[in-house]
Amino acid sequence: MRRLIFWDFPRASWQYDLVVALLLAFIFFAPREWFRDQPRASSIVMVPAADGNYVFYIDPHLLARFEEDRRKSEATLMIAQKYKESWQVTRLETLFDAENEVKGFLAYAKR
Repeated sequence: MRRLIFWDFPRASWQYDLVVALLLAFIFFAPREWFRDQPRASSIVMVPAADGNYVFYIDPHLLARFEEDRRKSEATLMIAQKYKESWQVTRLETLFDAENEVKGFLAYAKR
């Protein structure tokens, strides 16, 4: 057991190969629930807002490729496709970090 814990096998021996195979099997076949691994969040998320308004966070890579004047209409289309409802974006704000890089967009919308 000591040799297994300290991996004290010479390279290219059958014991070394067995330990490597067991480690690879564990990595690839262990259920993700064991590690509480969560899928990545959606690119468009409805954020709680006051007064019955609707605010959506949109990842920067979705709208950054569009020119400033087209972003609002593209955000409206993306939100409508995701939530399968008719939405109208009334205002679109760009979120910046401390280095002035775009970190996302906030779309204020109504039905």
